[in-house]
Amino acid sequence: MARQPPTKSALLDLKRQVTFLQEGHDLLERKRELLTRLVYEHLTRYRQLRHEARAALEDSYHWLSITHLRMNSRQLRQAALGIHPSLSVKILPRSSLGVEYPAVTAEPLPLQPISLLWTDASLDETRTKLAELAMVLARLGEAETSLRRMLAEQRKTQKRVNALKYNVIPRYQGAIRYIQSALEEEERNALFQIKVLQEQGKKVR
Repeated sequence: MARQPPTKSALLDLKRQVTFLQEGHDLLERKRELLTRLVYEHLTRYRQLRHEARAALEDSYHWLSITHLRMNSRQLRQAALGIHPSLSVKILPRSSLGVEYPAVTAEPLPLQPISLLWTDASLDETRTKLAELAMVLARLGEAETSLRRMLAEQRKTQKRVNALKYNVIPRYQGAIRYIQSALEEEERNALFQIKVLQEQGKKVR
């Protein structure tokens, strides 16, 4: 910041700017606190979904291994030909405290019937479990993306708060102290000169 001339108008201007910066610091501090709270909320949900996804993944692969044992790879590929998706996924933008992230909605669709030829009863259970796994993974993806963006915004806000608190505001306050000191020195000099003139006036009389 360039050194301001030691004038009363410059002093008033700097004081107004410091007041504005302090208000901005307070707003950013509140935003940082809210973001920190949101981060912990999203982190709790993310950990819960990670646990659900791990359990769903184990269950799905358990049933897939059973189906694979009862039907070979070639029969599985043939059974999967032409099957419609068993999941409906919608992704919409969402925003919290200025942080944008996708909101994912996943809903299961009715399983499409397939030919009974070469198929096993475990195939339907495997398809159901994989659809459930996909829904959990969709929610997990939303939670992970939102958590990552919340953390990035929280770090950015923390840097701005620190910059204002430890760098910008102290520099303005230092400039204010310098101008106040210079004005006080000028006032003392003026009073001294007035006193000298008064003494000289008394001697002339």
